[in-house]
Amino acid sequence: MKLLNDIIEIITTSELRNYLFEGFKNTLTTAFIAALIGLVIGSVVAIIKIFAIDNPKLKPLALICNLYTTVIRGTPITLQLFIMVFAILAIPGLKITAVILTFGINSGAYVSENIRAGILSVDKGQMEAGRSLGLSKVKTMFKIVLPQAIKNVIPAIGNELIALVKETAIVSMVGSTVGTLTFDLNQATSTINKTIANYLAPAILAALLYLTIVYTITLIIKITESRLRVSDKN
Repeated sequence: MKLLNDIIEIITTSELRNYLFEGFKNTLTTAFIAALIGLVIGSVVAIIKIFAIDNPKLKPLALICNLYTTVIRGTPITLQLFIMVFAILAIPGLKITAVILTFGINSGAYVSENIRAGILSVDKGQMEAGRSLGLSKVKTMFKIVLPQAIKNVIPAIGNELIALVKETAIVSMVGSTVGTLTFDLNQATSTINKTIANYLAPAILAALLYLTIVYTITLIIKITESRLRVSDKN
């Protein structure tokens, strides 16, 4: 009963409710911008790796890309966040930029492997067919191969986006200022705990908000997949 009363108090008290909504908004914003950055980086890295297979001139870039994915995927994101915020971009006013870049760069490493696997899953005959029609390798990649590859990797990209949303919970480790993107859902629960002694009440509400984000992303992915299946049949 005490737990339910505390949850109701948080929901009905404007100041406490605003903490949750502020954290919810910032979590969404951070994840969305970082996902876009990760998608751009991942696409570029994947395409470089694929083209480097037949183009020796791209081998040095491919080596850099391999080093990038190895280091990022092989080290904890918490460590990456601390290095970016307190070393690489340890400049006043750039904390938010450092946070978003960290998540974007981290996401890009995983997205790149998903996209690369998707491209390789497309039958080689598609590339040959495009070349036989007079298209360059680049045009064939972007007009024929890549669209098919994207269909194959949508579930994996969706899973990465879900993981990214949950990973943003560590943002509070490097900042806790209300009104900035470092004030996330996780930090909102800590702030509410200064007023509500029950740690479980704000945690449950934050968990429900995280679940709402994840369920929405999952639903969008399912709808997208079903529409793509329908378009393939037609």
